[in-house]
Amino acid sequence: MTKTEVADAICERVGFTKKKSGDLTELILDLMKECLERGEKVMISGFGNFEIHDKKPRKGRNPQTGEELIITQRRVLAFKPSQVLKERLNGRG
Repeated sequence: MTKTEVADAICERVGFTKKKSGDLTELILDLMKECLERGEKVMISGFGNFEIHDKKPRKGRNPQTGEELIITQRRVLAFKPSQVLKERLNGRG
């Protein structure tokens, strides 16, 4: 599902205009991005949690050449689905 499809679904279900639905979708996603950039956890009840993990630098190897290299420190996004979502996906909810 794309952002446009989310906005269209909001438009159909809530009755907002397409413009208003698109703006609302953008606002929600921007708020989530801002929270994650600050290192805050985003918890959506009944859906799941998004959070940033810091990965330390580590040794790696180029699989084509076998050359050793250092993989730089980075931040990665992790998503953990809620129990409600897991049950729904498995046909129990």
